[in-house]
Amino acid sequence: MENLVYALCVAVIVLAGILLFVVLRRGDSGAAEAMRQQLALALGQQAETVQRVERSLREQEQALAKVVVERLERTEKATDQIVTDLRERLVRIDAAQKKIGELSTQMVSLQEVLSNKQARGAFGEVQLADLVQSTLPPQAYEFQCTLSTGVRADCVLKLPNPPGAIAIDAKFPLESYNALRAIPAGDSVALQAAQRGFQQAIRKHIADIRDKYIVAGETAESALMFLPSEAVYAELHASFTGLVEESYRARVWIVSPTTLMATLNTVRAVLKDVRMREQAGEIQKTVGLLLEDVRRLTDRVDKLKTHFAQTEKDLRDVDISADRITKRGQRILDVELEEEPAVLPPPGGGQK
Repeated sequence: MENLVYALCVAVIVLAGILLFVVLRRGDSGAAEAMRQQLALALGQQAETVQRVERSLREQEQALAKVVVERLERTEKATDQIVTDLRERLVRIDAAQKKIGELSTQMVSLQEVLSNKQARGAFGEVQLADLVQSTLPPQAYEFQCTLSTGVRADCVLKLPNPPGAIAIDAKFPLESYNALRAIPAGDSVALQAAQRGFQQAIRKHIADIRDKYIVAGETAESALMFLPSEAVYAELHASFTGLVEESYRARVWIVSPTTLMATLNTVRAVLKDVRMREQAGEIQKTVGLLLEDVRRLTDRVDKLKTHFAQTEKDLRDVDISADRITKRGQRILDVELEEEPAVLPPPGGGQK
């Protein structure tokens, strides 16, 4: 701002000098005097203009400085808030990364479990046990039950005849399913080969369950194949309906965790109905005894009514006797009050 004022002053002085030089060069003293006066007036006006400009520039400078300070303060506050939010988000990101790391470890562990047949069977058995134990009473099932053929079922539901005991197998062919899901899109040849492999694995598993866990005279005419994966169950019913129909014909019912829960709820209702039927005889006997007690109570009430009637008759007789006694006593009292007192003769009054 000061440089601008200095520039204006220098320009005015240079201009005045040029005018003065021109006037002096012409040699007209009157004109020169008039020019000097005009120049002095112009310089005065210019000085006032420069002062006004200087004051305006200072005011603008102060206002600009105030605005800059306010904006800097707002920017500083916003920056502090952003930094604070950023720190909080970084903390959350760190926590999320830790959880993701833990989840990745768990997924790796689960993948290792599912990649091993024996471990996968144990995984299915644990999930099956959780579902069965949370739905049925302890006496309604048995885990690792050995049948008369020497085959050990993962779980047997103890139902009365019919239908009888139902065996459940918790193993599932995951390798063929993983091979099917790993086929890249567009490779129809590999996809068909994987589908054939999956069908063969499921078909063999259905046949094994039918041959091992359906024992005439010992188990029901059907068994359950438990798939602890909803994805495999959905894939079967979506793309391999022929396998599902084959399982129906073999009387091997394929169930997922969701459908098994519905089946177990049905089993619980059946067991409850069986218990009610078993207790029906005892209930009838108890009702008969209750009716006998009611008849006995009725007889006793009738006898009590008879006793009450006799007591009422006796009380009426007592009232009649008391009334008679009262009336006779009243007559006696009335007679005594009406008689005159007897006059006794004086002593010796009849002798002369």
